[in-house]
Order: sequence, then C-alpha cells, then structure tokens
Amino acid sequence: MKKHRISIIILALLTLLAAFLVLRKTNGTLLKTNTAFAVTDTASITKFFLADKNNNIVKVERSGKGGWILNDKYEVNPTMVEVMLSTFSSIEVKAPVAKAARNTIIRLLAGKSVKTEIYQRVYRINLFNKIKFFPHEKLTRTYFVGDATMDNSGTFMLMQGSDDPCIVGIPGFRGFVATRYSSMESDWRSHSIFRYRVPDISSVSIQYNDSKANSFRINNLNNRLLTLTALDENRLIDRFDTAKAVEYLTKFRNLNYENILNEMSKTKKDSILASEPSIEISLVDKLGKAHTLKAWKRKADQGQLDMNGNATYWDQERLYGLVDDSEDMVSLQYFVFGGVFMPLSWFAITDSGSNEPGN
Repeated sequence: MKKHRISIIILALLTLLAAFLVLRKTNGTLLKTNTAFAVTDTASITKFFLADKNNNIVKVERSGKGGWILNDKYEVNPTMVEVMLSTFSSIEVKAPVAKAARNTIIRLLAGKSVKTEIYQRVYRINLFNKIKFFPHEKLTRTYFVGDATMDNSGTFMLMQGSDDPCIVGIPGFRGFVATRYSSMESDWRSHSIFRYRVPDISSVSIQYNDSKANSFRINNLNNRLLTLTALDENRLIDRFDTAKAVEYLTKFRNLNYENILNEMSKTKKDSILASEPSIEISLVDKLGKAHTLKAWKRKADQGQLDMNGNATYWDQERLYGLVDDSEDMVSLQYFVFGGVFMPLSWFAITDSGSNEPGN
C-alpha cells in the first residue's frame, strides 16, 4: 500500500513536470511568432528599460507604493506610463520587411534604435494560468525600435537574436509608435510641482520680491481655522474673506511646469540663479515638509505685445522656475499659475461679503 501511494505521488509529480515543460515549450514557440513583441498582461510588468546609442537610459520601475519611479529617483509622468503599457499590449506585426530591404533596415537599426527590455513577474510553475508557484522577475522581451516607415504608417522593430526585422503598428491607429519609445529622461519625468488637497496643506506663503506689500501666508490650523498674515509687516490680518482663502488653497491641487529647459546654457542658468527671484512660493505639508518654487521673469521675445497691444519688456506668457532647488530650470506658464499669483488685497472682504476668519 505504501509503495502504491509513493508511485501515485511520483506519477503526479511527473505529470506536473511534463505539463510545465509542455507549457514552457509552447510559450517559447509563441515568442518566436510575429506576436512576440506584445505583452498582453501588462499588470505583470515590473519594470522596463529604454536605451539609445547615445547612452541615454530610461528605467521605469514599479515602486512599493503602487506607482512608478524613474531611474531610481524621479516621479514618473503617469500619462507616459499609461501610453507605454498600452503600446506594449497593443502592438502587432503588420508585415515582415521585404527581403531586398532586410540588410539595409538591420544596418539602420544597428546605427539608430532604442533597445527595449521588459521585465515581468512570472512563475516557474504555471499550470493553465490557475496553479502558480515560485514567482520571480524575468526579462521576457528584448527588441530594438527604429524609425518610422517612409509612409509613417509603421515602425521598424527587430527582436533580439532575430535576423528578420518587422514593420510594427497598433491596429486602428494611424501613425507610428517609434516616438513613444523615448529614451530621454526628461520626457518621462512628472511635471508636477504642487499636488496637495486642502487637508494636506499646513501653510502656503508667497513672497513678491518686486512688490513686498503684496506678500502673504495662509496657515491651515487643524483644517478648521485659516489665518492670513501680511509678510511684509509680519502682521496677522483680523478680517479677510475666508472663502477666498479656501479657494486659494484648492489651486494647489494640480500645478505643473511646462517643460524642463534642457537647452539652456550653463552661463544663462547661473546668471538667473544669481539674481533674486521675482516670486517665491513655499508650501508646508501636514508632515512638516516644505516644498518650494522660485520664479523669475523672463525677457520677452522681440515683437511680443502686452494685453493692451503695447511692446513689452517682460514675457507675458512664461517665467523661469526652479522647484525645490533642483538642478533643472523649468518653464512656467502664467496660464497655469495666474490664479496663484494673487496679491494680499485679493482676500479683502468686499461690501457684499461678511466672512470672518474661521467661518
């Protein structure tokens, strides 16, 4: 009886092993077909790398908080990740490259392409996608992304280890996907500066160095009482429009910069940093951490006019910005920050208002 039981156990183990080997062989065969570029289960992707021939590298990896982190230090633009994951799952081979052009395309890919590596959480034993054992991270895709085709309807790609480049695209999408595979770090960074709900804000102060009398600070005391201070005199304002103060704090829910000014010369950047910022904003969150933004006016382009149609010295659309004393100068739009650049007088109670602090 004991020998019979052992035989059954051994037979069961051999059956499991055989099923595993068959499935692995099947999966391996599938990866050699024209659908090999796509990753249907994007939820299993743990990280991906994009690297070009100029040593630009992007690593986007899932973080412990359920988000993504860029190159181990930056917050990622969530829209970029969504688009990339959608691309990973949707791309299909439209056609193989014609034999006459194969060697030419391979040479082009060797000279200019973005190497793409995709890592997934997989299981050493996965029976019918129901019984899973021994999870681990595995490199499942490595391919090279080249330029668009002549008619811009597809993108040249080559699976690592293959000699057969393909034209790849997304069904129903008119265009090419090559631009989505950007290996430039700045393209992937989140543009967020302030992203706080009112209950998460302890205080906000704004210093106008060109007009100090307009500077102020709003304190959020236990989410029940707001106070307003005139920074120029360090004077607490007794009466102000609290509804406007709450409205002002809500403006910090989603404030983003336009782009990183990568092309700015070091000389120009140093010159800007050596001058006094026009505006300085400091937000302290409920954990006591301060988040700062410094903004400098920028000279207008020749021929730019103000709202009255007159020539203007200062740019009416954009400023230079520096977030949390980082190394990157960014572009700020008045369109985005105009509602934040309010003077102290904006909080004054009008004849029709009767709000008191805390009401």
